[in-house]
Amino acid sequence: VSWGDLVQQFEATWSEAQLSSHRTASEALYRIKDRAFEWASTLVKKGTAATEYDLQRHMVQWFADEELVSDSAPVVAVRGNAGNPHYLPTQERSSPIAPDEVLLLDLWGKRTEPGAVFADITWVGFTGTRPPEALSQAFAAAAGARDAAIALVQDAARNARELRGWEVDRAARAVLHEAGFGAHILHRTGHSLGETVHGNGVHLDDYETHDDRRILPGTGFTIEPGLYFDTYGVRTEINMFRGEREATVTGPRQAEIVTLG
Repeated sequence: VSWGDLVQQFEATWSEAQLSSHRTASEALYRIKDRAFEWASTLVKKGTAATEYDLQRHMVQWFADEELVSDSAPVVAVRGNAGNPHYLPTQERSSPIAPDEVLLLDLWGKRTEPGAVFADITWVGFTGTRPPEALSQAFAAAAGARDAAIALVQDAARNARELRGWEVDRAARAVLHEAGFGAHILHRTGHSLGETVHGNGVHLDDYETHDDRRILPGTGFTIEPGLYFDTYGVRTEINMFRGEREATVTGPRQAEIVTLG
């Protein structure tokens, strides 16, 4: 008999103070995301030259302004770099931010107090006035997969029904396969959140592993389906907290690609 759920009780469940720290961190991440998109929009409209790394450096400063810490600088990815889920710009390797291209932001952080837990979000922008139809279709599929996963978790919580990590991953990926994007899935649907960004609780995974652990009350995790192509990528990431009889999304869901032109 697996002891994974027993370990979760001690390693992955949040106290009320930790849930509060997560919500505070989440609100700060959304403010940073808004500032980053506003910065990129101003840059493109003025025709000013800048790179992914330039925007990343600004975001690092905004983390400090918000009193957030992280184990890494945020992801800022344009064009084909957004098609690599493991991409991270550096001073030596960074692409220019130019008009009419995808701009993906992935940022995660937590408060500085002991015991604080992470929040982790991803949003997609387009540095023009109208995203290409293929880009919009891919994002709509990812958002549909995200919402299907959310609905499954919420239904299980309302009905006190046992739900395991692999089931949520499978439900999200079914939406992507149905939309014809199965070949462009490169990672699981979500991961545990804790005092480290990849926590010790259940992961929403039937792709990289088969996570048979239950989604326990008191745990938090991401839902982040993505699709990846040679010239662009999309991902939409939200955080959820499972209570005793309800599961809540702890920040806004992205409904459509943010236009920045």
